[in-house]
Amino acid sequence: MTSEPETVAELVLARERDHRPGLRFEDRELSHHQVTAAAAARAALLRDLLDARTPRHLGVLLDNTPEYPLWLSAAALAGAAVAGINPTRRGAELARDILHTDCRLLVTERAHLPLLTGLDLPGVRVLVTDTPAYDELLAPYRGAAPEISPDATPAARLLLYFTSGSTGAPKAAVCSQRRLAAAGHSLVRHFGVRPDDVHYVCMPMFHGNAVIADWAPALAAGAGVALRRRFSASGFLPDVRRFGATYFTYVGRAVQYLLATPARADDRAHALRLGFGTEAGAVDARRFEERFGVRLVEGYGSSEGGAAIQRSPGTPDGAVGRAAPGDDLAVLDPGTGKECAAAEFGPGGRLLNGDAAIGELVNRGRSPFEGYWRNAAADAERVRDHGWYWTGDLFYRDAAGYLYFAGRADDRLRVDSENLAAAVIEAILARWEPVAAVAVYAVPDPVAGDQVMAALALRDGVSFDPHAFSEFLLAQGDLGTKMAPRFVRVLSRLPVTATHKVARGVLRGEGFRCTGPGEAGDVWWRPRGGEAYREFTAGDEAGVVGEFRERGREGVLGEG
Repeated sequence: MTSEPETVAELVLARERDHRPGLRFEDRELSHHQVTAAAAARAALLRDLLDARTPRHLGVLLDNTPEYPLWLSAAALAGAAVAGINPTRRGAELARDILHTDCRLLVTERAHLPLLTGLDLPGVRVLVTDTPAYDELLAPYRGAAPEISPDATPAARLLLYFTSGSTGAPKAAVCSQRRLAAAGHSLVRHFGVRPDDVHYVCMPMFHGNAVIADWAPALAAGAGVALRRRFSASGFLPDVRRFGATYFTYVGRAVQYLLATPARADDRAHALRLGFGTEAGAVDARRFEERFGVRLVEGYGSSEGGAAIQRSPGTPDGAVGRAAPGDDLAVLDPGTGKECAAAEFGPGGRLLNGDAAIGELVNRGRSPFEGYWRNAAADAERVRDHGWYWTGDLFYRDAAGYLYFAGRADDRLRVDSENLAAAVIEAILARWEPVAAVAVYAVPDPVAGDQVMAALALRDGVSFDPHAFSEFLLAQGDLGTKMAPRFVRVLSRLPVTATHKVARGVLRGEGFRCTGPGEAGDVWWRPRGGEAYREFTAGDEAGVVGEFRERGREGVLGEG
């Protein structure tokens, strides 16, 4: 039995003589052989452009075009590292990301050049892919023999990808050739990826999900890759059919947006068999399979690689799965470091002891976490105590050992001295048929702690019915008495980040405040002692702000 390649460079080189379709984008198609040859040309160029005396890092500021995976493959062959640069960042923040990761080369396209106008990027050379100058620069290297640099070791850095946080600048997590190759092999085994599969990459490639969970297993199995420049709900099925896609990954609210598209008689006319991702939720996963005939597998893996949970047959609804064999995952109280109590459930699956059961997921065993680039403080926050890896994610665990995701640590709410998890409430509200997407978050309480607020994006053509919403809440047996939203903001679409995760910071910043004259109906509320929701008017807002002022807590509201 042959051993699995330990580096991504070996996986790239293994496709050198493979003339099957390897990469498709819009009307273009490259064979695996052509992909390897194009990567070899770029690797040869890298060896000439990057100084071995400095970190061999290049930034990639591109949409999902063929150049992105070609530069990933080139960096692997050359023993260099790619920093995925987020095109939604602007100005000084964008410059900071490029300079923080010590990029000496920045690969971009004409569409993104305006983002660089006025930025001070000393020592950074910019290559613009869709220009004659780029073609001329590459021309002498075309035909370069594919070869693996001595620097392309298993431990060599290959990815620097930014992880978002609620405070501070994004951190650049390190991923080595060994870890990315191992992730690819693991997913190939877990999902039975075949060489004749086609992986549809519609999530942004500057994010770890698209590269680690979609591109890497395709590379490891010799499967084809089809790219979408940017995610499009309306373009999803046409792409899947055109490319013959069999597998895709998703992050955040992409599944909800797909479900919000008009249903068609041919929704099941495709070859897609599997979707893998996070944050779809059990309700929408069932809806997706019923409508499109595609199974969604909700997984969990911290983007830094520090902990993972495997879903297996028999996993209860709502659970992510159990720890992988050999892993020592625990749900700990962040304050005491002690293990939380096992979850207790009431009628309808209601979590009865959230205060005692919900804690932070911690890997107490060996962790694949490879650190953040030049951020010792962030490393120390993530790995502490006995070398344990603290994920920053909230979970609870049942008596059988199944783990349930309860949100980010920053998404915890404290209502009337009871700790609640936003993800638990979101899963309940997502059952309401008119809802396309939902986000739950904390807004301040005039006295102490938090109140629950929900943002609801409704399906096309549906208006918010406060009476029907109240009736729905009363019918949910697992909705605790503290969980019902006091405030509801109704939107046509939730604000999202570039990776299609809900921009909770935007929602928290808006809070319960009315959005302006004539738009007060966007916010609804249930006054204390009331059961029915009604419009939150400017007069209501003034009254609530007055309560904060009377108690000297107006400062917690921020600017309004």
